Parts: sequence; C-alpha cells; structure tokens
Amino acid sequence: MSPLLESNSSPLDARQRAVVQRVSDAERAHILALPSNDPLDAKLRFRVQATGPELFAQPHAIRETLAINASELGAVADRLVDGIDRVVLVGCGDSLAVMVAARQALELVLGVPCEPVQSLEFAYYQADLVDDRTAVVALSSSGETTRTVEALLMAQHRGSYTVAITNTAGSTLQAEATTSLKIEATRVGWPTQSSTAALALLLELAIRIGERRVPARTVELRTAFDALPDLMAEVLTRIDPIVAEIAEAEVAAGVANVLFSGAGPNLATAIVGAAKVKECTTLHAAEIQVEEYHHYNSQKAGEPLFLFAPTGPSVPRALDTARDALRWGGRLYVITTDGEHAFDGFDATVVTLPSVAEPLSPLLYLVVAQLVGYHLGLACYTAAERDV
Repeated sequence: MSPLLESNSSPLDARQRAVVQRVSDAERAHILALPSNDPLDAKLRFRVQATGPELFAQPHAIRETLAINASELGAVADRLVDGIDRVVLVGCGDSLAVMVAARQALELVLGVPCEPVQSLEFAYYQADLVDDRTAVVALSSSGETTRTVEALLMAQHRGSYTVAITNTAGSTLQAEATTSLKIEATRVGWPTQSSTAALALLLELAIRIGERRVPARTVELRTAFDALPDLMAEVLTRIDPIVAEIAEAEVAAGVANVLFSGAGPNLATAIVGAAKVKECTTLHAAEIQVEEYHHYNSQKAGEPLFLFAPTGPSVPRALDTARDALRWGGRLYVITTDGEHAFDGFDATVVTLPSVAEPLSPLLYLVVAQLVGYHLGLACYTAAERDV
C-alpha cells in the first residue's frame, strides 16, 4: 500500500485511493515474476537475447511513434505555450532518465523550469507546490507504475494539466490523465525502444513548442532531429562490434562493478547504462554525474568507467574525470563527438559519434549505453556456461 494512503493523510478521494491500491497490487505481482539473479537463469537469458533485436529496431519504433502522435503533439504544444509557468517531468527508473534527457530541450524553447522529479518524491513531497499553471508530464511504459500513477493523481488534485506518456493503450495512467501520448514499442527484452521512443516524443514536442515560440531558433533543431533516426541506425551498426569487443574483454578481466558518468542531458545516458547492466547481468553498476565523481573516491582500481562527453560545456570537467579514472587505476572508455580532440592521447578507448546539438544528443548516446549492458549480458552468460 502507498505510505501516503497508510498514513491516512492522502488528499486523494476514495476512488483515486482505490486506483492506487489496485495498481500497487498488480505491480507487486509483476515484480515477483521477474527473472532471478542466477547467471544461468533461462528466463533472464531469454530477456537479454530478446533485447538485441528490439535495440536495433529503435529507429523504426521512433518513426512509428512520431507518426501516430502527430495530431496530439500539436495540441499539447499549444497548451504548454499558453499559460504554463512550470513543467514537472515525473517517472521512475528509465522513465526518469528520459525526463532528465529531455529537460534541456524543453527548457530551451519554453523558457520556464522543466524539472525531472522521481515519482515518489513528487507525490509525497512536492505535489503541494503545483497548481493550474503547472503541467505535469508522467511517463510509464506500462502505464501501471504505482508511484507514477499516484504522482499524476496528486497533480490532478492540484488542478495541474497532466500529460501521460505510455506504451499501453487503456492503461491507468492514460485513463487518469488530461491527455496522453502513445509510445509504439515492443518490450519482450529489457526496455530500449520504450525509452528512446518516449524521448523522441518529448524532443518532438520541444521542437513544436519552439516552432510556435521561437521559430528562428528552432530551424536547425528541426533539421537535426528529423535526421536522427537514420543516424541512430548508422551508430548502432558501426558501434555494435566495438562494444561487443569491450564487453568480452571486461568479462574476461573479471569485471564486478561498472561505472557510468555524464552531465547535462547525458547524465540520463549514464543512468540508462547502469540500468541496462543491472538488468542484463549479475554485475553491479552505478551512475555518477561528472562533477560528483570528484567529490569522493568514486572509482576503484580495475573498475571500468564509461564516460559520455559530447562536445559541450561539460567537456573540461569530463577531461578531469578521465584523468582521475586513470590515476585511480581504472579502465576508461570515452564516448564523445566526431572531431572532439580533448581526449586524444589518453590510455583509453575513445568512441566518437556524429555531431548533433547537445539537447538532441541523448538519442545517439543512449543506444551506446544500451549496447554496453546488452553485450555485457551476452558475455557474462557465455562465461557462466563455459564455467559449468
């Protein structure tokens, strides 16, 4: 049961409380059915293997998602341009990472704060701060994530304009929101398409807002964004064998913990990278923002760090992070922009991606993070079978 409901302090009415309880019970049943952490668990192996085809089909999923939402995106853009002082972007897990990735683009064109907030934090600690001049965008692929449903209901109670983004037609989140956008993605494997297609929706929304508010500043974003599905396909094909080789070498070296780091919209990429490792493998993984890396002894000798640093304002600090990764005796993998020379000369594997505006860059960088988790999963299971 929701802690808010248990405490009897919820402002939700009886019907809304029943909705929260229903999705909570269903979510718990789903969690109990997930694969175990046994490296030879057949159910886990199946999900990892199913992740690959879905990962490579992301450009198609994005195109399909944008096509079916063409009309509703315009209506949402019109509403956000008209009288909204603040946007709150709520989600859990990968959904929260998507909101982090979309923030820069939305704030760039709206000119108001667009804050990613974890669903529980919003529902229990921040909902009293929103009103009818706030838009709350809630993302859940299943549309049944308890805390995200609860966050949306709390926003409704405060009179906010609510937008659900979900993969599931008829879901609770969709039914309860003011309006909704539909993701076209499959989820047989671990989530990939549902994240990038949702991010593409939010970036398309940002561009449509920009075309209404600041059209001259949006022309280049529109051109770059429209080319991204093709660029994603090119990146997936080119980078896949590189990441597979890295993963095999890491597993052979006995990797136990994998670190990911990024800043700005690509903090989201680090979050997703760590999530895919935790889903696809029995390894530990963690994300850390590039500045926060330096406030602790964050990396231990022998640990790999995947550093996402596209050309932009975070590169000088990412350069410090790269130096310290090697100083601590870690292994370093840098993913940056074609033509970026800041990381030349490092004892590191440097992977470069096509140059795109930083607010759009997570759509390219996320697929690399996903590939890392996926290929580590395949390499771990091959090693486990060999050791039997």
